[in-house]
Amino acid sequence: VALSKNVRNELKRYLKDVKKHTEGIEKLSIESDPTHRLADRIAPLLNMDLQRKQKLLETISPQQRLEMVYERMIEEAEFKKVEKKLKERVQGQIGRTQKEYYLNEQVKAIQRELGQEDGKAEIEEYQKKINELPLSQEAKEIGNRELKKLKMMPPMSAEANVVRNYIDWLLSMPWEQKTEDHFDLDAAEKILNQHHYGLEKVKERIIEYLAVAKQVGEIRGPIICLVGPPGVGKTSLAKSVAEALGRKFIRLSLGGVRDEAEIRGHRRTYIGAMPGKIIQSLRKSKSSNPLMLLDEIDKMNRGVMGDPAAALLEVLDPEQNQSFMDHYLEIEYDLSNILFFCTANVAQNIPAALKDRMETITLSGYTELEKEHIASQHLIPKQTAENGLKNEQISLRQQAVSEVIQRYTREAGVRNLEREISKICRKVATQIVTKQTKQKVIVNQKKVHELLGAPKYKHAKGEDKNEVGVTCGLAWTQVGGELLMTEVSVMKGSGQLQLTGKLGEVMKESAQAAQSFVRTRANSLGIFSQVFKDTDIHIHVPEGAVPKDGPSAGVTITTSLVSALTGIPVRKDIAMTGEISLRGKVLPIGGLKEKLLAAKRAEMKTVLIPHENLKDLEEVPDEITNGLEILPMKHVDEILRNALCRFPDSVQDPLEEEKAESENTEVINQEDLSTVNPSLPS
Repeated sequence: VALSKNVRNELKRYLKDVKKHTEGIEKLSIESDPTHRLADRIAPLLNMDLQRKQKLLETISPQQRLEMVYERMIEEAEFKKVEKKLKERVQGQIGRTQKEYYLNEQVKAIQRELGQEDGKAEIEEYQKKINELPLSQEAKEIGNRELKKLKMMPPMSAEANVVRNYIDWLLSMPWEQKTEDHFDLDAAEKILNQHHYGLEKVKERIIEYLAVAKQVGEIRGPIICLVGPPGVGKTSLAKSVAEALGRKFIRLSLGGVRDEAEIRGHRRTYIGAMPGKIIQSLRKSKSSNPLMLLDEIDKMNRGVMGDPAAALLEVLDPEQNQSFMDHYLEIEYDLSNILFFCTANVAQNIPAALKDRMETITLSGYTELEKEHIASQHLIPKQTAENGLKNEQISLRQQAVSEVIQRYTREAGVRNLEREISKICRKVATQIVTKQTKQKVIVNQKKVHELLGAPKYKHAKGEDKNEVGVTCGLAWTQVGGELLMTEVSVMKGSGQLQLTGKLGEVMKESAQAAQSFVRTRANSLGIFSQVFKDTDIHIHVPEGAVPKDGPSAGVTITTSLVSALTGIPVRKDIAMTGEISLRGKVLPIGGLKEKLLAAKRAEMKTVLIPHENLKDLEEVPDEITNGLEILPMKHVDEILRNALCRFPDSVQDPLEEEKAESENTEVINQEDLSTVNPSLPS
């Protein structure tokens, strides 16, 4: 009975699950069939193989047949449960897969609309480049590692963009791309002469540099640093060298750089990180052996973010730059194939460790004749063409160019000269277009004043007559040489020394040294020592708003002091320069070429220079020295004999005479006493 009940209950569940019945059969099988026939009615509904069916037919006992049917029903029920679970699981997985597929297809469609490459194609392209490009072994390993990261990231994530940007930088570097060097010295010399007038010493050194490179077969040597005032052609000279060698030219401006990361790059942990200027420039040039110009290297500043000059030490050191490490790439890159040139305005501002790695070549300012030649051969043709003028429309006379150079510009180079010539051309073009003139415009000295207005500058001239206490000195500035008039006045007082004219510390010390020398030599220079106690001395250098410093005014101040204290005038046609020692020696100075040019411009006849500067005259062009009487001096006495209208007569100081008389009297008294009393010492 229990078995029959279980069979009937299981049959209900079975028929409910498999749904292979009709309502009548279910009712008949469960309610009407007797127990001994129940197995026979259920067996056809079950899924049994032939052997089981045969065994069921051969079984005579109704209870055994019912047990066999019940066992099979339990098996099918368990199978249906497992099948149902699997079906639900598969349906759930299919649902998720279909959802992901649908979303991925949407993303791909959006990317295609935005013009973005397919992520898979992009990765394949990266892999192809890594395999084909001549990367170093380290670069390939890091590139594959970063590419593996990119595969694991969602394409639109921020991290993927960072990795993608890094791989782009890695693959775009010119690892083995080089240009072939041209060592044709004749062609190089022709290019240098074509773009630059003068600068013979500089050109000669560059040709020597290229000759050695040709002999060795590669460019290995000191890093050249071109030092000179603005506008003399430092940058264009380096560009001409690159053209002569057939190398790519890169200009890297370092003026005002305060952050070390500008050289070494930023680490990738920072947002917006990028490589340093060195790596950026190499990528831009697409060459691993360009000529790289580090411009304004003397204007780098140390900041809170590090010292960029210290970072440059690794870049410029031949022993270290073969394995330069940029913080962004974090891969060693060989910079030894780069030809480095540097420029600076003042060599003293270059850090000592950096300067030690470079060979300095000094470019002096142009003379007036050189500027006139540059203007006529280069600047005037260039500006007339840029302003749409033809030769039959304008003509600049030689005296007009000289007027512009002397009275409208004050510089060592030719930048402002080019601007003024451009201004003249624009005004002439305006007159032609507005039909104010149809004839050829002749620009002479008078026309220059009409076009450019009143002169901006006037070069200092010497005195009109011989003056007492006024001496013409010579000074060096970054824009050339200048006259430096020194005035000394003597008045009643208490022996004070007053210095005015915005003088620097070195120049003040030169004035004090000059005063000390004059005091020690007072009698031989015709000056009574009491004068220094009873008078005040005022030393003034005109143009008080202009800062002045340096030791080279020592002889000038000394001459003015002696002139003012003796009343002997100083010659108006003589200029001088030189440092003074307390013993009266004349010490050497710098900037001789510029100072002689200033003296010639001021129409001086004689220039007194230190004897040790005679060797520097060899580098001064004849066009400057012609017409100048240049006298080398070793001692201040020689300066005074040439500069003063007459050399002062020596005097015997009354105080010294009284002192000598008192000493003589004391000696006589002692001799008299020793005669009276022989025991006293004589």
